[in-house]
Amino acid sequence: MKNIESKLKEKRVFKPSEEFVHQANLNSRTLDKLIKKYKTDSSLFWKELAVNEITWIKKFTSVCTGRSPFFKWFEDGTLNISANCLDRHIETDKKDKIAIKHVSEDNQINSLSYNELFSKVNSFSSGLKNLGLKKQDRVIIYMPTIPESITAMLSCARLGLIHSVVFAGFSSESLKDRINDCSAKVVITVDSFKRGGKFIQAKETVDRALAMGCPSIQHCIVYKNSSEEINFDESRDIWWDKIIDTNDKIITPEEMMAEDLLFILYTSGSTGKPKGIIHSSAGYLLNCLLTNKWVFDLKDDDIFWCTADIGWITGHSYVVYGPLALGSTILIYDGAPTYPDGDRFWKIIDENQVTVFYTAPTAIRTLMKLGDELPKRHKLDSLRLLGTVGEPINPEAWIWYHKTIGKENCPIVDTWWQTETGANMIAPLPGIYPIIPGTCTKPLPGIEIGVVDSEGNEVKDTKQGGNLVIKKPWPSMLRGIWGDEERYIKTYWEKYDNRFYITGDTARKDKDGNVWIMGRSDDVVNVSGHRLGTMEIESALVSHKYVAESAVVSFPHDIKGEAIHSFVVLRDNFKSYAGKQFADELREWVKIKIGSIAKPDRISFSTNLPKTRSGKIMRRLLRNVARGEEISGDTSTLENENILNQLKDIH
Repeated sequence: MKNIESKLKEKRVFKPSEEFVHQANLNSRTLDKLIKKYKTDSSLFWKELAVNEITWIKKFTSVCTGRSPFFKWFEDGTLNISANCLDRHIETDKKDKIAIKHVSEDNQINSLSYNELFSKVNSFSSGLKNLGLKKQDRVIIYMPTIPESITAMLSCARLGLIHSVVFAGFSSESLKDRINDCSAKVVITVDSFKRGGKFIQAKETVDRALAMGCPSIQHCIVYKNSSEEINFDESRDIWWDKIIDTNDKIITPEEMMAEDLLFILYTSGSTGKPKGIIHSSAGYLLNCLLTNKWVFDLKDDDIFWCTADIGWITGHSYVVYGPLALGSTILIYDGAPTYPDGDRFWKIIDENQVTVFYTAPTAIRTLMKLGDELPKRHKLDSLRLLGTVGEPINPEAWIWYHKTIGKENCPIVDTWWQTETGANMIAPLPGIYPIIPGTCTKPLPGIEIGVVDSEGNEVKDTKQGGNLVIKKPWPSMLRGIWGDEERYIKTYWEKYDNRFYITGDTARKDKDGNVWIMGRSDDVVNVSGHRLGTMEIESALVSHKYVAESAVVSFPHDIKGEAIHSFVVLRDNFKSYAGKQFADELREWVKIKIGSIAKPDRISFSTNLPKTRSGKIMRRLLRNVARGEEISGDTSTLENENILNQLKDIH
């Protein structure tokens, strides 16, 4: 099969300031030493990092063992993740440092020190223990991002319970499926929470899920988060404040083996039921710690705001486990990004002096669509580092983020990773790498990636792309899919005979070794024998000043084999341009930017695109629309089903 052609030309380069380079956690000299150490002795490389970064109960003697695709890390070592996030800090001067700063949608601010969080976790752990839960029992957490949901996660980790956080926007059926897949014994929720000024009835959703049949559930713990009335089943439901211990009892952290499971996190498959990705304890924590230090350059005085919900892997690794294990201060916002106004994010940054800000390209494009006037109302001068996560960021959105939000002073770390990888794999090291908009730069120390063709051979041509793979095991890699070993092997390993981890993404490497993500492997279009990555066509469309967002898929064509259908969202003040005349103008624009081969045959305009609740564009549904097919596969993560009706007008 032919490799994927790259037509994207991006030559703008941004170097970190001397001031940033001087203070960075990782400099060129340290990086060179790390790379040399890894190449000389990869086991020693990982061993020294694990010894230095993690507080162990019993030291490990083995580093990486097992055979592909079943690897084990630090297998005979023991530790407790909760103790690494709390206990080791309260024995130091970090005891009174702010761990969590919580901003509610109505701007109520609640700060918790490490000592206060330690007390909350111990009192809730006591309550869970009294319910008779045992090590490695499963607990579902269906809550918004509030201090209590983080308390619940850390309490599970303290007792060795496996938590599975389900994003609190999921339907009752989605929740029921996840409960039953892992045979959870307890579900923890809130009565309700606010989004966009309206109450979301979380407990009601849980009640409906349990009514559909969840035989493993023994208890439903409810945190009173509002004054909303709820149904309460005395035989099953328990109020949070009725089970917590109020006597300052310290619960000894459970001694866990390094490979004991920490959590299950469900990620939707393109077809069939969602996959329960499983992560272990020590290996996961190590990559979380390293990437928070190396990529986000976290310092003792930083206020880190990662906007992800705790229901996603980003919330696990860059809201909870990574920053708290480092002893950092995290800000969490429990509300809608544009409520009550479109400048809510920028207001929070100014009012709380956020220094490191990590969000999704979808959020950036949404806020960019609202115009530059809103961020210009705010100083944003506390920011020193910006990050993006979830999907590749188009160069024009990158430039807007750099200029309008970062005031051209902040390095941008465009991070590539997945639920399955546990932590950042490819990302700029902000004090070292010059950054070109659109590339996630180079793999981090200890991560070996490849861009390979269908036979597994490395693609040498810098203008050609291939399948992105990870060639060697790494500590935070997924350990499997809950209860489905066969699906784990087939999805991630089988294609290349278990030699590489298959990411499902396509990419190319430029002459400097920078990695450019081209899209998902099923997002490649084959036009007249030319295989094109959809990411580049989308970037060309978004570079037009009227366009806020775009998504590109293919549909069958009698002559070309496949042709391109572009779905386009215009910026708010240019919505009136949606129509045939501007569609023709966009075709010419793509021709200038990439070439005639990439011109879309069809263009549809809409006010938004179908997205998951974590903000990723659901291109699978767009392919269904473009090809006139019935909507197929798992749609439980679709945020707004009505948006599909807007996409049927074609120009």
